[in-house]
Amino acid sequence: MFNSIFKKNSTELSHDKFFNNLRKKEYKRLDENGHIYLDYTGGNLHAKSHVNNHLNLLNKETFGNPHSSNPTSKFATKLVEETREKILNFFNASDYYCVFTSNATGALQIVGENYPFENNGHYLLFADNHNSVNGIREYCLNANGSYEYVQMNYEDLNVHEDDLIEKLKINNKDNKLFAFPAQSNVSGIKHDLNWIEKAQNMGWDVLLDAAAFVPTNKLDLQKVKPNFVSISFYKIFGFPTGIGCLLIQKKSFDKLKKRWFAGGTVSLASAITPFYFLIDNHERFENGTINYLEIPALKQGLEYIEEIGLKRLNERVDSMMQYLFSNLKELKHSNGKNQLIIFGHPERKNTGSTMIISFLNPDGTKIPFEKIDELAYNDKISIRSGCFCNPGLDEINNCITTDEISKYFNSRDKGNYWDMIDSIQKMRGATRISVGIATTKKDLDFFILFIKNLKDITL
Repeated sequence: MFNSIFKKNSTELSHDKFFNNLRKKEYKRLDENGHIYLDYTGGNLHAKSHVNNHLNLLNKETFGNPHSSNPTSKFATKLVEETREKILNFFNASDYYCVFTSNATGALQIVGENYPFENNGHYLLFADNHNSVNGIREYCLNANGSYEYVQMNYEDLNVHEDDLIEKLKINNKDNKLFAFPAQSNVSGIKHDLNWIEKAQNMGWDVLLDAAAFVPTNKLDLQKVKPNFVSISFYKIFGFPTGIGCLLIQKKSFDKLKKRWFAGGTVSLASAITPFYFLIDNHERFENGTINYLEIPALKQGLEYIEEIGLKRLNERVDSMMQYLFSNLKELKHSNGKNQLIIFGHPERKNTGSTMIISFLNPDGTKIPFEKIDELAYNDKISIRSGCFCNPGLDEINNCITTDEISKYFNSRDKGNYWDMIDSIQKMRGATRISVGIATTKKDLDFFILFIKNLKDITL
C-alpha cells in the first residue's frame, strides 16, 4: 500500500539505511526546503504516501454524514468503524471502547467532566503532567472534591516513589482518580506503567495520558489496563490533525456519568417531556458529527507505522537520542563551564524521544530561550521553547518555590509569562528537542554545530 521501501526485507537494511531511504521517499521536502526539524513531540510529520493515499480515497468515493441509512452515509460509517476496529487492534484493546475526540485534550476533558468527583471524589496526579491533565483538578474542585500532586525528583525528574505510595494509601474517599503520563512530554521520562495495576489494587481508577508515549512505543492494553487512555493521532503519524481518541475500559464505562446529551449521543430523547436515553457505547461521548472525512486516514496512518515497525522505530529514536546526548553533554566554553544544562536523568535511563535543555553563557548564567529561538529560526531549525504546557516540571527545573508562586498569584487578578518573570526575578521555560521518524544524523550534527557556534558567546 505504501512506499516501495517497505517491500525490501527488513533484515537487508540497517536502521540507518532504512530511515535515510524513508527520509528521501516520504519526507524529502525537509531537505528541499532546508529544514532541520526537531519538534516531533510538538507534532509529527506526515508521510507523502499517507496523504496521497487518503486524497485518492476522497477523490474516488462519496461520503455522507453517518447516523443515516442512505448509501453514502453507510459507506462513511463502514470506514469509520473499520478505523475504530483498527485502533483497538493496534493497542490490543478488545475490552475497550474507542471514542473519537478532537485531540488528546478532548479525550481528557471527557474524563474530567464526567468522572463522579461530586461523590466524595479525590484526584491524584504527578507534578509532571500536561496542563490538559492538570486542568481536570478544576472539575474536581467544582464538584467539592479534593486533589493532590505527587512531586518529582529534581535529579532525574522521576517520581518520589515513597511519596506516591503514601498518597495512594488514602482510603477515606469513594471515587479516586489517579492520572499520569506514560511518557513525559517534557523530560522524555517513561514513567513506570506498573503503577496502573498497583493503584487499581488500592481502589483507584487510572487515567493514562499516552499522547507522548505511543508515537514510538508499543502500548499493549492487555498487559497494562488503565481505566482511561488519551491519545492524539497526529503525534503518531502527522496527518490528520484535529483527531484523537479516548479509550475507555468497558467495565469502567458506566463510571463516567454524562450530565447532558447532544446529537448522536442518545437512542431516544423527548422535547415535550424531560426524558432521554443515552446510547450504551462509544457514541455516548461523540457529540454531534464526527470528522468522518478524515477518520479513515487514521487507519492508513496506523498501517504505515506497522509497516515501518514500532520496534525498529523505537530503536532508531533511542540511538538518535543517545548520539545527541553523548555529544551535547561534552560541550563546554573555553573556561571549562558547560554550554548546556540537560535536565532529567543524568544518564538518560528509561527516557524517550525528548530532551529538555537550557543554554548557558560563559559565566554560567542562563540564556533566555527567546534568544535561542531567534537564532535557531534564522538557521531554519525547528525546536520548541517555553514551559510546554507542563508547569510542574518547569517550576522544578527553574527552582521556583511554592511561596513564590503563591505570592505571585495571590497578588493579582491576571498575569502572564513576562509579568511572572518580572515579579519573581527567576527564569521560566527552557528548550525542548525531540527526534522522530524522519530524523537523521545529519540533522543532529547540524544542531550540535549550531550550539558549538555559541561557544564563548554571551547572549
